[in-house]
Amino acid sequence: MNDGIYKLHCRAGTGSLAVQMVLEEIGAPYELIWVDKAAQVSQRTNPLGKVPVLVAPDGTPVFESAAILIHLTLAHPAVHLAPFVGTTAHARFLQWMVFLSANVYETALRYFYPERYSTSGTVAQGGIKEQALADYYRHLEVVQDTLSPYVLGETFSAADPYLYTLAGWLPRDAASLSSRLPKLAKHADLLRCRPATIKSDKDHA
Repeated sequence: MNDGIYKLHCRAGTGSLAVQMVLEEIGAPYELIWVDKAAQVSQRTNPLGKVPVLVAPDGTPVFESAAILIHLTLAHPAVHLAPFVGTTAHARFLQWMVFLSANVYETALRYFYPERYSTSGTVAQGGIKEQALADYYRHLEVVQDTLSPYVLGETFSAADPYLYTLAGWLPRDAASLSSRLPKLAKHADLLRCRPATIKSDKDHA
């Protein structure tokens, strides 16, 4: 068992920010377990040793931030952080969660860790980062087109903390974000006002 609370293995600058934001939105009791950048979580918790990992109250570890967020919406349906399962609205929710994970998250990894994507050493890293940044903006522009003001329209969902977290890694200043991705900048401003975001941002600062 897990003392009846969630335990989030986390690190600043990772998807654990989105997970904490959703835990705060739910109001579920949880404990933060900070993992040093030079360290890894137990392989029993995540075979890759990466964060975030959420250990459920029954002791079951779940990794991959998108999977954790989707699980939390299903485990706490009364909070309405996702549409009802089986509806087309829920299908759209899953669509954007997968898009954010498979596309936006992936481009961020290529930008910040270009050495992982080539066997040519530092020679190829500049080109990898340049293409990754272009893809990063392109994928965020796709999401921006759906914001009204949230990912699912007028309804806040777990997709919004996920987008807030991933867009927050974009290497830019506030002025350039507002000019190139104005709806995304407004989305970030909306989320920053929420108590769950204020608490989570403070913890991850």
